[in-house]
Amino acid sequence: MFDENLDRSLGFLLNDVSRQLRNRFDRQARALGLTRAQWRVMMFLRRHEGARQSELAALLEVENVTLGRHIDRLEESGWVERRSDPSDRRAWLLYLADKSMPILDKLAVVLIETRETALTGFSTQERDDLIETLLRIKVNLADADEADTIAAEQPQAAIGAAD
Repeated sequence: MFDENLDRSLGFLLNDVSRQLRNRFDRQARALGLTRAQWRVMMFLRRHEGARQSELAALLEVENVTLGRHIDRLEESGWVERRSDPSDRRAWLLYLADKSMPILDKLAVVLIETRETALTGFSTQERDDLIETLLRIKVNLADADEADTIAAEQPQAAIGAAD
C-alpha cells in the first residue's frame, strides 16, 4: 500500500511549488497584458530572433500548431512580427516588435521578484545547491526517458531485421 507522506513527496512538492510560482507570475503578467505562454514565447524569441516557427517550437518543446496560435495572437497584439525568409519564400522568420522590449524588461523584474520571494531566507549556497539538485534531477529524468525510448525502439529494429 502506498503510504508516503504527500507533504514531503518530491513529485507533489515540485508540482505545488511550480503551481505557486506560475500562479504568482501569471497574476502579474496578466496585469501587463500577457499570458505566461506568450511571455515564454517572447523570451525565447528574444534569444533567438529571426528563428523560423518550427525552430522556435522545437526550442520551446511545443507543437508547431500550438506555437502558431500563440504567434498569431502576439502578432495581432503587435508584440511580434513575421518577416518573409529570403532563403525560403514559404517560411516566415519571427522577430520581436519594438514595443515588446519594455514589457519584457518589466516581466523580467516580475520574474526576479517572484524568485526572490520564493527563496527568501535561503543563503547563496542553499540557492546554488537547490539549482544544482534540480538540474541533476532533470538530467536523470531526461537520461531515463532517452533510455526508455531506445529500449522501446530496439525490439522493433529486431523484428524489422528478421523480415
